[in-house]
Amino acid sequence: MDSTKMLTVDAKPYPFAFSPRHTALLVIDMQRDFLLPNGFGEIQAGSLEAVQASIAPTKRLLDTFRQANLPIFHTREGHKPNLSDCPSNKLIRQKGFPGNTRDLKVIGDKGEMGRLLIRGEIGHNFVDELEAFPGEVIVDKPGRGAFFNTILMDRLKAKAITHLVICGVTTECCFDTTIREANDRGFECCAIEDATAGYNAEFKCSVLDMIHWSDGLFGFVASLQALLNTLNSFTRSPALVGDKPSAQTPATFDGDLSILSLQKAYRNGIPPVAMIEVVYERIEKYKEVDPSVWIHLETKASALEQARKLSSNWPDCSRLPPLFGVPFSVKDSFDIAGLPTTTACPPLVRVPSKSASAYDLLLKQGAIFIGKTNLDQMATGLTGCRSPFGIPRSVFHYEYISGGSSSGSCVSVGAGLVTFSLGTDTAGSARLPAGFNGVVGYKPTRGLISAQGVTPACLSLDCVAIIAGNVSDARTVWDLCTKYDEEDPYAKTTAPIQRHINSTGTRAKIFRFGIPPLEALAICNPVYRRKFDESVEFLHTMGGISRPIDWSPFEKAGQLLYEGSFVSERLASLPDGWLEKNREHLHPVIQEILENVITRQSTAIQAYRDLQAKALYTRQVEKIFAYDASGIDVLVVPTAPTHWTVEEVLADPITTNSVLGEFSHFGNVLDLCAVAIPAGTCPVLELHGKSDVEGVLPFSVTFLGGSRMDGETLEIAQRFEQHISQTTP
Repeated sequence: MDSTKMLTVDAKPYPFAFSPRHTALLVIDMQRDFLLPNGFGEIQAGSLEAVQASIAPTKRLLDTFRQANLPIFHTREGHKPNLSDCPSNKLIRQKGFPGNTRDLKVIGDKGEMGRLLIRGEIGHNFVDELEAFPGEVIVDKPGRGAFFNTILMDRLKAKAITHLVICGVTTECCFDTTIREANDRGFECCAIEDATAGYNAEFKCSVLDMIHWSDGLFGFVASLQALLNTLNSFTRSPALVGDKPSAQTPATFDGDLSILSLQKAYRNGIPPVAMIEVVYERIEKYKEVDPSVWIHLETKASALEQARKLSSNWPDCSRLPPLFGVPFSVKDSFDIAGLPTTTACPPLVRVPSKSASAYDLLLKQGAIFIGKTNLDQMATGLTGCRSPFGIPRSVFHYEYISGGSSSGSCVSVGAGLVTFSLGTDTAGSARLPAGFNGVVGYKPTRGLISAQGVTPACLSLDCVAIIAGNVSDARTVWDLCTKYDEEDPYAKTTAPIQRHINSTGTRAKIFRFGIPPLEALAICNPVYRRKFDESVEFLHTMGGISRPIDWSPFEKAGQLLYEGSFVSERLASLPDGWLEKNREHLHPVIQEILENVITRQSTAIQAYRDLQAKALYTRQVEKIFAYDASGIDVLVVPTAPTHWTVEEVLADPITTNSVLGEFSHFGNVLDLCAVAIPAGTCPVLELHGKSDVEGVLPFSVTFLGGSRMDGETLEIAQRFEQHISQTTP
C-alpha cells in the first residue's frame, strides 16, 4: 500500500484523515512515577486504578504502529538531578496550599523508586510493558507540554510528520497540554480515548470533549478500535511486512540496499550475512570497472563478522535498531580508531585512537562499516581528479568525472556497493559528485551533525554530508546522526524560532521557490539549461509558486570563498611551514592552490572585511527566506553547470573546477542546508556533441533552504523526487 495514501478513521467531531508517511504515534509519560504505587502520581493525586487501565490499550497501539513501521515518539516528564530546569512554582505550589495536611513530597524528594521525577531514576523510566524499542524517539521534557525546551519539534520535522495520534497520561495534564501545544504548531491531532486516563474520571471526559468542541477546535477524538480497524489493512500490506517464506522455501535477499527494503528483509528473517555476500560480490566486480573507489576496504571476513555479531546481539527481528545491517562507507577524512586517516595526502596520514562522533552513532544504530573511500586530496576540489589513489569515474560513463571531493563516497553509493556514505561538503563537495553519479547528496545545516573526528578543509565552513540512493535514506541517516556534540566548536546549541506545520488544506501542498536569474544560468551547458527549465516546470505542477529573488548576495557570497581571504583557512589547520616541508608530496593542483594562497598574502584587514561581508550577505539571504508571504521556502539551482570529461579537467584543472562551483560555493558561506536530487538524464552525444559516443549522463538539481530549515527543505526535495519518478519514463 502507498504510505502517502490518505486513511480515514471514524472520530469526533468528524472523520480524521491522515497519510501514514506523515503520521506518528506520540505516547505521553507512561512512566513508573505516574503509573506504579508510591510514585509521584499516587503521592500527589491518589488512586492509580484509572491510569493503570490505560497501559493495555497503549500497548495495543504501540504494537500496531510497530507492525506498520510508523514513527513512534515517547515523552518523559522529569528534571535534571540538580533541578536547574525546574521552576520554583512547580516545586512548592501544591505543598504551599493553605491548610495542607498531607505533607506532600515534591519533585526531587526521595521516593521508593528513587528521587521523584528525576532523570535517571527508576521511577522516571517507562513501565516495563511500554518500554521504547530501538529507533523510537524518547523526548525528555521539563514541563507538562512536550514542546517546551525539548527536541520534539525538530525531530517531528526531521521525519516530515504533520499528523499525530496521541495517547498516554494524564488526560487532564500533560496529555491535554501537549495536544494544545501541537495544535498551535499546526499539527493535526487525534486523541485515542481508550488509551488515555487521568486521576479523575470527570476531568477525562471534560478534556476529551473540549478537544473536539466547536467543530474540532483543538483536534479529533477517536476510539482505539476504530483506529485499529483503519490501520488493519495498512499493517498487512506486503510493502510493510513482506511475504513470509514457507518452511520449504528459505528467504533470499533480493539485492535492494535501500533502508526500507533492508528492514523488510531482516524482519522476514534474512540474515545480514546474506547482504554482505551480495555487497562483496558487487565490490569485486566493480573493481574491474573502476579500481579507484576505495582507500581502505574492510576484508569480507571482517564484514561478515560484523554481520554475525549484529545477529547475535539482536536476535528478535521485531525490535531491531533502525540501521540494523545497513552497509555504509565513509570518506577517508573521517577518523576510525585503529585505521589510518589519509585525506588522500601522505604527509597527513595518522592513526587515530578515537573515531569520529558521526561514525560511532551509526554503529550504535546497527550499521555495518564497509570501507573508507577516495577523495580529492585534502578534501580540496569538485572534480574527483586530485587524488594519488587514482581518479574515480562517474558510474554512468567512464570518460566523465565523478566529481569531488567526496568522489569515492558518491561512486560507492551510485554503483550500489553500499546504502549510504558519509562525506564532507565545504563548497559543494558532496552535492556535485552526487549529481554526477545519479544519487542524493545532502549537506545539513552546519553544526547539526558533529564534525568531531573529521580532518578539516575549511574548519568554519565544513559540513558532514550524507550521500544516499534516495531522499528517504538520506533523511533517515541525518535524523539518527543529528546530536549536539560539545566537542565540536561549531555545533549548533540552540534551536531558532520554529516555523509552524501546514498539515491540511491547500497550504499543505504549495511552496514558494526562487531560481537564479537568466544571466546567472547562462553559464550552463545548453542541455543542462533545458533540463533545468523542465525541472522548474515539474515544480510548478507539484504546487510550487515561483518568486523573483535578489541573486546578488548568493553570487557575492560564492565569490568570497575562493576570491577572498576565506581560502586562507585551508592552511590555517596546518602547522606553520608545513607546505615548505611537504610540497613534493602534494598533488600538483593542490600544491598550486596552496602556493597561490601564500602568494596572495591576505591581511587581517582583508579577512575582517570578508567576515563583515559574509555577515551582510547572510542577513540579506535571511530576508529572502523570510517567514512571510514574500519569502521563499527553497532556492532551486542546477547542481552543476555542466559535466566535464576527465580529459577536459586534466587539461585545465583550475578553470573547470571553478565553473563547477557556480551554484554550490555560496551554500556553506551563508550557512544554508542543501540537497542535490537526480532530475533525469541526457544523452552523452547531446551534452557534448559527440555523435559516436553512446550512453547517458545524469542531471541534478539542488534545493537550498535557510539555516535550520532542513526538515522543510528535505520534504520539498522528497516530493520532487517522487513526482519526477512518477512522471519520467
